[in-house]
Amino acid sequence: MRYVSTRGVAPARRFTEILLEGLAPDGGLYVPESYPQLDLETLRGKPYIELAHAILSPFMDDVPDLKNCIEKTYTTATFGDPEITPLRTLESGLHILGLSNGPTLAFKDLAMQLLGHLFESVLTAQKKQLNILGATSGDTGSAAEYAMRGKQCVNVFMLSPHGRMSAFQRAQMYSLQDPNIHNLAVQGVFDDCQDLVKKVNADAAFKERYRIGAVNSINWARIAAQVVYYFKAYFSATQNNTQEVAFAVPSGNFGNLYAGYVARCMGLPIRQLILASNENDVLDEFFRTGKYRVRQAALATSSPSMDISKASNLERYVFDLLQRDAARVSGLFSAGAEFDLASVPRAGFLSGRSSHADRIATIKSLYRQYGVTIDPHTADGVKVGLEHRQPGVALICLETALPAKFSATIREALAHEPTRPAGFEKLEDLPQRFEIIPPDAEAVKRYIAAHSLG
Repeated sequence: MRYVSTRGVAPARRFTEILLEGLAPDGGLYVPESYPQLDLETLRGKPYIELAHAILSPFMDDVPDLKNCIEKTYTTATFGDPEITPLRTLESGLHILGLSNGPTLAFKDLAMQLLGHLFESVLTAQKKQLNILGATSGDTGSAAEYAMRGKQCVNVFMLSPHGRMSAFQRAQMYSLQDPNIHNLAVQGVFDDCQDLVKKVNADAAFKERYRIGAVNSINWARIAAQVVYYFKAYFSATQNNTQEVAFAVPSGNFGNLYAGYVARCMGLPIRQLILASNENDVLDEFFRTGKYRVRQAALATSSPSMDISKASNLERYVFDLLQRDAARVSGLFSAGAEFDLASVPRAGFLSGRSSHADRIATIKSLYRQYGVTIDPHTADGVKVGLEHRQPGVALICLETALPAKFSATIREALAHEPTRPAGFEKLEDLPQRFEIIPPDAEAVKRYIAAHSLG
């Protein structure tokens, strides 16, 4: 399998090359030259490890010990359930896919844990080291750091918006004392953090000298790993391979929902991919109208991991939407803040918006009807998913995190504290280690240069 850039200038490359590179040199994102087609009959009934190997092998065909990496990743010890992503049925045709039982209690663990093993495998074989630069709105950072902590060949520099995450999310990241983990709290919003990552990557000489890699969903390995649980959910929710399903997905940076789009391109019978935005509704506007308008700054909301105005992975989808016209994609995204594709059909997607009042009401409703507590991001997905629910089509709502990570919102909705898994009881009381920096790419580069590997 070879990968091409959405902007068409960078040469095609193999998986192990783009794994370590992240963003393409021309500023684009890597996508496979084509999507492999899978035989559903041969996949139905496979345990998660076997399913993951069948789906990921075409994408990662130059990783010699891929099977070993997958086996080390998807264990009951790591994810708390032999199903790895258990499906919870609320009522006939309505399900929640459990994605948040990993080490950091968020769906990001499912891809990030694999990424950690892939990095270690490839870097060890090549006798190289890597400085990872990432940006997080809340969950990516802790998932990446827990996956990479203690690894001798990897240093992590994680940018997060200062004061914009929940107390639990901050403590998960900033309490880590491993010397290869560096937390930089940026005086700005997530979009500023993401822009800084792109600016540092755009400095080709700096990127090469300090071997800068990526763990955000700009890294194709993250997307590929997330494709697996769409197939797993489909097989759990259906009895045969002729049935169609719908997925409702809370979306900020568009990586999770884009993985569902890739699954559909590979042959999974998905009737609708339902995108749920919070008050930062850039993506909802795009899928309703075709107009893409980046806001000046993301609003701070009670579903903070979705407080994003510039969704990086939308570029990958637009690349396909425009028949892989890289020159046109480059023109749209290089220009930056606004474009209009209203005349281009966006079939197979629905979208909607959820507010703070909506998520409080949804958390209350699911607790009252089913005795289930969900986090505010999952509540956004359920709210919008139910608005678009179709008779006879199973609706699978993707869980994004456990409610323990957002206790203030749960207290407001249910008047009690969410249950905390063992080991997280006094997380916020642990000493925290981080450095506050301005939203300045040169400041980030100076910090990396002073603390990098090699």
